[in-house]
Amino acid sequence: MAGILAWFWNERFWLPHNVTWADLQSTEEAAFPQAEDLYLAFPLAFCIFMIRMLFERFIAKPCALGLKVQANGPQKAQPNAILEKVFTAITKHPDEKRLEGLSKQLDWDVRSIQRWFRQRRNQEKPSTLTKFCESMWRFTFYLYVFTYGVRFLKKTPWLWNTRQCWNGYPYQPLMPDLHYYYLVELSFYWSLMFSQFIDIKRKDFGVMFTHHIVAVILITFSYVTNLTRVGTLTFCLHDVADIVLEAAKMANYCKCQKLSDLLFLTFAIVFIVTRLGIYPLWILNTTLFELYEALGNFPALWVFNVLLVILQFLHWFWSYLIIKTAYKAISKGKVAKDDRSDIESSSDEEETVPRSKTLHSPITTNGTSGANGTNGYLTGGTCSEEH
Repeated sequence: MAGILAWFWNERFWLPHNVTWADLQSTEEAAFPQAEDLYLAFPLAFCIFMIRMLFERFIAKPCALGLKVQANGPQKAQPNAILEKVFTAITKHPDEKRLEGLSKQLDWDVRSIQRWFRQRRNQEKPSTLTKFCESMWRFTFYLYVFTYGVRFLKKTPWLWNTRQCWNGYPYQPLMPDLHYYYLVELSFYWSLMFSQFIDIKRKDFGVMFTHHIVAVILITFSYVTNLTRVGTLTFCLHDVADIVLEAAKMANYCKCQKLSDLLFLTFAIVFIVTRLGIYPLWILNTTLFELYEALGNFPALWVFNVLLVILQFLHWFWSYLIIKTAYKAISKGKVAKDDRSDIESSSDEEETVPRSKTLHSPITTNGTSGANGTNGYLTGGTCSEEH
């Protein structure tokens, strides 16, 4: 194991020429980032998760109820043993052939069976209350960490001149505020890595999972190699848009449609400006060009820049979704429902009771429990992006 670690942390790969890990050991005169510091991120991630649970239960939920946020979940499908067995054991999305077979077996028309499966899928979706609580937690965290980042960065020279990120590198002492900033961000991303499996599922789950992995790797390796100054700029740049995003979602859950539309369009502008404008011109420019001019080339730079470019590709993907939703908002006059809505719906008015193919059906469990509409959730696609 020691040999593998020594091979992995090869100084020739991770550090500039003529720099060793021994040179970056903390002393009484100056502290430098140490790999073992990051072990603290795991208990802190658990603490953040527990704080979230308490926040959602004792702060977000009362706020939601006070704002009259809908507490009930989507319309439930009426119990039906045959359809339930197909849903749980075979498929949640029956094809046309299976629908025809069930239609004959139950003496229901195909449309009623499709409606039952749609309602049954929606039954597993979270309530508006649950989504409001999640958004309020994320809004609160992003607002806190962004405010902290701005207060910290406005006192630093590298906020105003990115070349200062490399002045004296890698012998840049670790400031306590920077250390705290990094640990909080890393711990939050680790908490997301685990909680996303129990959080509200979005259609871009795979993209978000990729984003979290890239973020954790970037934060970890940039800390260990003391590329922390540019890291703090990246944190702050990414957090600002997420604040507006979560505010837009909360307004939508409260049925404040005009406020939600305004916030979403504000989010679209902020996201595109920061991720497609400032990020490549500010962050990628300094890591691809200014860093090379200051220190020359070493292999780790390729790793960091490839990961940063992957983030840029994710920014382009999310920007496409945002522009698509913003176009719909402008053309229709409101943000009614984006491409990743959590609730399925049919385009026509649903009937309360499925239509039997005969007037005297012997089946007594042939009903659904009501119409399956959509609440027009602004839930994500474009609106669930974290970074």
